[in-house]
Amino acid sequence: MRLLIHWIIVALALVVAAWALPGIMVYGNAWMAYGVVAAILALVNALLRPLLKVLTCPLILLTLGFFLLIINGFTLWLSARIAQAFGIGFQVRGFWDAFWGALIVSVVSWVLSALLQPDRHDRR
Repeated sequence: MRLLIHWIIVALALVVAAWALPGIMVYGNAWMAYGVVAAILALVNALLRPLLKVLTCPLILLTLGFFLLIINGFTLWLSARIAQAFGIGFQVRGFWDAFWGALIVSVVSWVLSALLQPDRHDRR
């Protein structure tokens, strides 16, 4: 159940990012595109992000964590490219759109998770 809630939260965060940034465009069946890209983004984050974090650890430390935002932007851009390869109408135009889009997705996901998911420490 928690995975389904997180998937919906990321899909809604993608909606906000596409609404806020003209460089993130959705074509065709928008809700399907948001749902599929949310799933692709979850897979990219699960499979590729740990490797990217290990490989760029010196840069992450040198920039005091700022490089993690670059990694987030890259994973959003890559997810959009994978979706396009499968015929899903979701496009991220360039680096800055991916960077700001990933930042928006992160913030909106964090806020929605805080509002919608029960506190993990409040189990009895």
